[in-house]
Amino acid sequence: MTKVNPFLSDLDEVVARGTPGSRARALWHTTDLMMAGRYSEDEIWTFGVVIGRLADEIEVAARAQLAKRLARFNDAPINVIHKLAFDDSINVAAPILLESERLEPYAMVANVCLKSQMHLLAISKRETLVEMVTDVLVTHGNQEVVTSVASNEGARFSEAGFRHMIEHAESDSILAERLGLRADIPRHVFEQLVAKASDEVKKRLHRERPDMVQPIQSTVANVANELQSKLGPASKSYAIAKLAVTALHRQGKLNENTISGYARSRRLEEVTIGMGLLSKLPEDAIERALSDTNRETLLVLFKALGFSWATTMSLLFLGARDYRIGARELKGLEGEFGRLNIETSRDVLKSYQSRNTSGDATPGTKTPALAAR
Repeated sequence: MTKVNPFLSDLDEVVARGTPGSRARALWHTTDLMMAGRYSEDEIWTFGVVIGRLADEIEVAARAQLAKRLARFNDAPINVIHKLAFDDSINVAAPILLESERLEPYAMVANVCLKSQMHLLAISKRETLVEMVTDVLVTHGNQEVVTSVASNEGARFSEAGFRHMIEHAESDSILAERLGLRADIPRHVFEQLVAKASDEVKKRLHRERPDMVQPIQSTVANVANELQSKLGPASKSYAIAKLAVTALHRQGKLNENTISGYARSRRLEEVTIGMGLLSKLPEDAIERALSDTNRETLLVLFKALGFSWATTMSLLFLGARDYRIGARELKGLEGEFGRLNIETSRDVLKSYQSRNTSGDATPGTKTPALAAR
């Protein structure tokens, strides 16, 4: 680092007494020196301190030029990359958000949570995106951002990310089409998409994805017919929910996070079906417990399943009248939930499960309410 020490020692004077022109010259001189040499990570960091301090003193146009130069420089100082990525000016931030390989996923997540929709749009267009980044993009982004990331073939989505986009797609035919054309969309997610899509989108997906659509058509029809024969006339939405949630359960993907997502989206049918599958209890018993004003039953059930208080709270609100629970009552429920013993709660659940496997209950019949003992 001896080659740059003389220049670095003059930094304070350049910043304190220099003109805008002299600061800009110092910035470009330092940047050229860094990019032309081969330095250790510690030395690169020191360059970053210098460049970052000078960048604070220059105009937006110059910072944008700096961002363009560093975006494709694989040894760019991390501290400068972060500073530029979080710049309020999208002209400065965009080159880094779009192209810099030095920008870590955790920094992108923070950027999504803190910066403007233009920043999110830039991130959505990166060559590749991991699930932890797309998860926050689809929840924090506007319609343009969500459509952009759904169109990005290099983006990878979690189960929760796909579910969130499906919800957006119900009122957005462009997004629905982009999702349906993704090669990596899981079949059960595609099933939900097609079920909720407009006729126009269904026709397009039928033409473009016959490999996915044709098996679904026969599966949906078979499941709907089976439900109607066993339970009487079933609503279309219930048949779709039953198909989707059961598919998740078969694949081992129905869990607390799934149920929590359904609850936050106020999807009562999916919650009822999912809770029935996880607890091995009749769906009508779950439905009655959710609507019961005595919430002890639910607390015991959720404790037995090992749910967190956050998930439990979402489910309590789902079953509450007008989705409201008073602060004092909620605090009391939290205390009661915390005092419940998980092993005792599981014993209560097992007892009720045994009553339902002994032949007392058949699909479509009313069953006695779960009681905490």
